[in-house]
Amino acid sequence: MRKHSVSIRGHRTSITLENAFMDALRQMARERGIAVAGLIAEIDGARKSPGNLSSAIRVAVLDWALNRGHRSPDDPDSADRA
Repeated sequence: MRKHSVSIRGHRTSITLENAFMDALRQMARERGIAVAGLIAEIDGARKSPGNLSSAIRVAVLDWALNRGHRSPDDPDSADRA
């Protein structure tokens, strides 16, 4: 686990994530063409209840990973998995 500092909407905070989750978060951001901080801000803004941001990120990464296999063969990103 490593601590990572990030600025979300002008507010500095830190998250603690395992390297595998941080790597996946970076890949998510790359695929979407946005900065990691922007993706974290989206995840933070989508939380329904207050809680641990690191946990919310893990859930978002897990959801993304599980849903990657459900993309259409016409999806241009599907070539990345081949």
